[in-house]
Amino acid sequence: MSKSAVALALVASLAFSASAQAQQVRILGEHRAWTSYAATEGSGTVCFAMTKPESIAPTPDGYGQAYIYITNRPAENVSNEFNLVAGFPFQPDSMATINVSGQVFNLFTQNDAAWLDDSGQSDALASAIRAGSSMVVEGTTAAGIKVVQNYSLSGATAAQQSIGAEC
Repeated sequence: MSKSAVALALVASLAFSASAQAQQVRILGEHRAWTSYAATEGSGTVCFAMTKPESIAPTPDGYGQAYIYITNRPAENVSNEFNLVAGFPFQPDSMATINVSGQVFNLFTQNDAAWLDDSGQSDALASAIRAGSSMVVEGTTAAGIKVVQNYSLSGATAAQQSIGAEC
């Protein structure tokens, strides 16, 4: 797992943990289907906008909650980093796709997570999410079943503006 993935997992766990560390995470705003957060970690402030799917079909066996994150880490000069937690393990060595209003981006997968195959497309994907009307993720489970997740883009622009202002 990459350093950025570990950092994102840490921030996500802080956001939903009941431990004392969760006090370091604060909600910047709730924006319809999206929520924006800021957290403090060793390297500085991390901000992320997140949403969960409106629908998933078919629901894989053992499905946990899925999330999409867009993360800014100014201390590491990272902005608009895309991360998907699918809620199920992907088929090893498989790719997933995200389709935002007809613009398709390829994702590499590892376990139950996915990131842009070309990290240089981060700004283009973030822009597409702000401008788009629909967002669909398609991936294949470890059992070989194609799963489609539909996400709302309602509030995505405000959530990204919120994290941009904070980080």
